[in-house]
Amino acid sequence: MPGVRILWLAGFMVLAVACKDSSVTGQDPETMEEYTALRSVASFPVGVALQSNRLNLAPHSEITRTVFNSVTAEYEMKMRHLTDPSGNYIWTRADQLTAFAKEYEMQVHGHTLVWHQSTPLWLENFNGTDVEFEGVVQTYITDVIHRYKDDIISWDVINEAFEDGSGALRNSIFRRRMGSDYMARLFQYARSADPNALLFYNDYGTIWDVKKRDSMLAMIDDFQARGIPIDGVGLQMHITYNTPPLSDIIAVMDAIVQRGLKIHISEMDVRVNPQGDLSQLTNARSELQKKRVNEIVAAFMDLPEGSRFAITWWGLRDPESWLIDFWGNPEWPLLFDSGYRPKPAYEGFLEALITN
Repeated sequence: MPGVRILWLAGFMVLAVACKDSSVTGQDPETMEEYTALRSVASFPVGVALQSNRLNLAPHSEITRTVFNSVTAEYEMKMRHLTDPSGNYIWTRADQLTAFAKEYEMQVHGHTLVWHQSTPLWLENFNGTDVEFEGVVQTYITDVIHRYKDDIISWDVINEAFEDGSGALRNSIFRRRMGSDYMARLFQYARSADPNALLFYNDYGTIWDVKKRDSMLAMIDDFQARGIPIDGVGLQMHITYNTPPLSDIIAVMDAIVQRGLKIHISEMDVRVNPQGDLSQLTNARSELQKKRVNEIVAAFMDLPEGSRFAITWWGLRDPESWLIDFWGNPEWPLLFDSGYRPKPAYEGFLEALITN
């Protein structure tokens, strides 16, 4: 395992990472590579999705707490994982994440209160009335937010509520049992539980899926017209090194900013092998990934300061990415390689922070 040494140079936190396993990284065991921590440069929170079982892994936790200053639970705060089969709460893993963040002065973004793909069976099979069903959901939201009221500053209230292609509201159990206006009430319940928490809608594909984007923006307009609380939008930045066009990304961010909301680039990763033509990461493709990261961070930096909530990477190092299993291709979409070394993409992020 690499060791991590923290230095301060010219006011920036600099990490020196020594690799002990040259068979993994190709480094000489005595080599020490120095790089600047993103959190010491960025004017906004830079986050990473984290699993609690990695908190005890060095240097995973060391790099997380020194490079980043924001944490999102990769899955531990989703409903299916916060409750057991009987609906009783299981707080242990989420508590570990919030304690870790508090110890190292990192903010926590709560992900997510409601998601159709993480609905536990005890709720799917709930045999009470629709009114009772909604009461259970309201109680869950209230209990979770109250528990972490002092630790979590923001929540994805609902995740991925619109269908691909059509932009129609997903026919989830929440829609079926609470009605088509259920999202508005979810946001109201969340605001009542914590008036100070920032409330986000989070989704993927709103950059390239026009109908989904239009549905999301129409929802925002409707909420604002009716006084339904919403503070920001999470743009799941699951993209490739060459798509979608940067102009499309900027256009969506501008539309959100025009509505006075904050933007969270919430689940960033940049695929470099979407066609499955690589068996190992090439220098050429790595440089294209670096360019892609740089231009997106630069575009984010161009937003008004009050609109920039955070940029969160969906994982720390390449072999831990969900994309490998999802697409079935070798993939290297994150900022660190398998040996915990920063990639050119990291340099691209850092350069955008320094030059903008």
